[in-house]
Amino acid sequence: MSNLQNVKDDFVAQWGALGSQWGINRTMAMIHAHLLVSLEPQTTDDVMEKLEISRGNANTNLRELVSWGLIRSVLVKGKRKEFFEAEKDVWKIFCIVARERKRRETEPATTVLEDCVARAKSFNSKESKAFQKQLKELNEFVSLANTVMEKIASKEQSAIVPRLLKLLS
Repeated sequence: MSNLQNVKDDFVAQWGALGSQWGINRTMAMIHAHLLVSLEPQTTDDVMEKLEISRGNANTNLRELVSWGLIRSVLVKGKRKEFFEAEKDVWKIFCIVARERKRRETEPATTVLEDCVARAKSFNSKESKAFQKQLKELNEFVSLANTVMEKIASKEQSAIVPRLLKLLS
């Protein structure tokens, strides 16, 4: 039989593996998972010890998680060290990740697609027209995905969309 700590450790390891599939580095995902399942705020030293990572690796990934808004720095009364805790609300986590992925992935993709279409317009061949058509359709899809992610991840929608999703299931 495994104890709860073994189950938590497995979760942290698997979250790390999943994170790398979602475009987040493994250590960053593992730190997030560790803080997500921690009842008390954790210091950089706590994270380093638990995940057996260097101070530089811990600091870099903690700062990145703070910049995303997935974790926050907190003050613990009577302690001088910096502590971190994860956002625990699952819907907020989803919204944060959706906004960040939109900013880092789909918005740059739209820029590339629009640039390629504009540059291809100077060519007047059948191949160029087919290329432009394909990229315009792809850009329309990416733009639609951007709009959907924007609507889903907006604070105003966050109370409505989860209810709608529950109705659909």
